[in-house]
Amino acid sequence: MFTLSKNSYLSTTLLVSLLVLAISLLSTTSSSLPHRLSLLARQFLPIRSISTSPTMSYAKELRVAELAVQRATLLTKRVFHEKAKGTLSKDDASPVTIGDFGAQALIIQAIRKNFPQDEIVGEEEAATLRENRELSSKIWTLVKEARLSDATAEEELGGPIPSEEDMLSAIDAGNSAGGAKGRIWALDPIDGTKGFLRGGQYAVCLALMVDGDVKVGVLGCPNLPVDDSASLDAHSGENQTDAEGKGVLLGAVQGQGATSRPLGIGALGKSQPIHMKEVSSIADATFCESVEAAHSSHSDQSQIAQELGITKPSVRMDSQAKYGSIARGAGDLYLRLPVRKDYQEKIWDHAAGDLIVREAGGEVTDAQGKRLDFGKGRTLRNNKGVVAAPRGVHAQVLEAVKSVLGSK
Repeated sequence: MFTLSKNSYLSTTLLVSLLVLAISLLSTTSSSLPHRLSLLARQFLPIRSISTSPTMSYAKELRVAELAVQRATLLTKRVFHEKAKGTLSKDDASPVTIGDFGAQALIIQAIRKNFPQDEIVGEEEAATLRENRELSSKIWTLVKEARLSDATAEEELGGPIPSEEDMLSAIDAGNSAGGAKGRIWALDPIDGTKGFLRGGQYAVCLALMVDGDVKVGVLGCPNLPVDDSASLDAHSGENQTDAEGKGVLLGAVQGQGATSRPLGIGALGKSQPIHMKEVSSIADATFCESVEAAHSSHSDQSQIAQELGITKPSVRMDSQAKYGSIARGAGDLYLRLPVRKDYQEKIWDHAAGDLIVREAGGEVTDAQGKRLDFGKGRTLRNNKGVVAAPRGVHAQVLEAVKSVLGSK
């Protein structure tokens, strides 16, 4: 029997339809031509839908990520209010708290339950906890008690972690090397640990990368105001609380925009779209930068602000809360400029914020104007610095960055 392949069938169908169109046009009056063209167009729609691959919605990934981050903040908020946060020091001298370990365990467990084939790039590992069982037990107590008040939402995450050993296993599951192939999650359980320790801003950050491209991004910021219209000021990074009116959950899916919703304790709250603020005059922009001078060059940023005519004092905040703030128009610009030639940014410090800003109408590049490349492993080794701004003024800001950095 003679059979047609899928492509041959489509080609034959297209040819027959074109012949029908030609015959119809030859025998059709001008008044009925639009109607016949409309009928023919309907015949072509199925062909187009077959040949075009559907756009991935990532609805489940976004929901699981938002719920997982929200549950993790229940633990981080509890630790935030404790005087002793179980602080340790890693090899690079950066601090890690019991909140970091607990939040990582909770989020990775939810990812493994829902997407067991996915890899995870996490910031922490459990070796220290396996050696210090007292500390491990303390974290396990916090993890057991961190549950969403909504049973359905908790069930969607796969329920509680079964045992302390499962908790340690979950923490260690964040050992992916990253890369440009497959589905890989980038997780920072507490971004801005120094801000967390001093009572400033911090964020719980989670992003999904597919073949090196960020598709889903979520930020949980317990100390940012729920009100998207609340503008930043010079003190927004200092002496913060998660009191009433504080706590926002920001999310985005590539090509589908960005949203914010109140950070709750159970089911997800109502979301609303967020957009970067239009900057009519760059001199009036609000400038965000890191608190730690070791993370970003304050002197270079000051010169860039002068070149742009910005006179307002910069807002110094810890964590990807800066990305979230400019994405919803509370601030305008975020610069993170290299302080050492050999320093490589970690992907978990930028993946979620990068997508949320771009989906809110912004542009994010490095100091040379290149897009951030999340497909090179656990670091952004192909990039130096970060420049995030509304699309309308990004080129102007980037020009000032190049001018200042190029003069050195």
